[in-house]
Amino acid sequence: MNIFLLIIGLATLIVGGDFLVKGAVGIARKFKVSTLVIGMTVVSFGTSAPELIVSIKAALDGNPEIAIGNVIGSNIANIALVLAVTIMIFPIAVDRNSKIIDWPMMMFSSLIFYFFALNNELEFYEGVIMFVILLIFIGFLVYNSRKASKKVEAAIETEGVEVIENTHFTYSLLYILGGLIALYFGAEWLLDGAVGLAENLGMEKRVIGITIVAFGTSVPELVTSAVAAFRKQTDISIGNLVGSNIFNIMAVIGITSMVKEIDINDVALQFDMIWMLGIAVILLPLMLFGKKMGWTKGILLLGAYVTYIVILLLSV
Repeated sequence: MNIFLLIIGLATLIVGGDFLVKGAVGIARKFKVSTLVIGMTVVSFGTSAPELIVSIKAALDGNPEIAIGNVIGSNIANIALVLAVTIMIFPIAVDRNSKIIDWPMMMFSSLIFYFFALNNELEFYEGVIMFVILLIFIGFLVYNSRKASKKVEAAIETEGVEVIENTHFTYSLLYILGGLIALYFGAEWLLDGAVGLAENLGMEKRVIGITIVAFGTSVPELVTSAVAAFRKQTDISIGNLVGSNIFNIMAVIGITSMVKEIDINDVALQFDMIWMLGIAVILLPLMLFGKKMGWTKGILLLGAYVTYIVILLLSV
């Protein structure tokens, strides 16, 4: 029964996130908001909605280990699994913004997350600080993006969001409503299944959060990136996955800690977060050396992910 809840919960989260993005993009276009701005804000929020809903629900239900594990695990998976699989299918050229804007911001987000967690607790004011920094960063991106008019459509296409130009406003609202309902029930079923499975197997909730829940909430990014790479859509940039990591920390953790203070255990602080920081650091030289990220670098990243999961499971 727990496995069934996990599967149905994951499927519902994926559908809910997709509906939310389509509806939000439709409304944004209705009000003449540029597609680049939509990609930077609405689409980023939509694709991270599963992480956000799951983390808030987990924190409110008294399962902070899953809330923290979900974000840490998703951030590790986005780089060491999703990006690895993507560049193994088709090499990706690293654009300049990914090196000088996206990566430094991801590293800063990861470090501030770690710094705030050092006292084993994330408090309301720390969540406010992270979320405000994110808003300032988005404002900077929107301002800076006006100089990059040639890439206006890239952000939407990268996320694989299909939008009909003349989508009726009512349909967009229905997509959003349906997406929110699906996200709510998907999070409920996923968490019930994850907690039940952890209890039955005698596993720590932290481990379930980092593995099953984190992988589940990263499935949309994995499927979209892999399919797009297979189709040789070279407009996919590393910056999109790096941006997802920034949003996971500054928005998901930020908002969740504003809703309810989150306790962080020593193992997550001294092991999981160190791996998250390490993966982020390793990404920089892989981006800097060589014109593209391809098969060899993908193997290195995937090897790091497999190593982390093996050590994690052996430590249980």
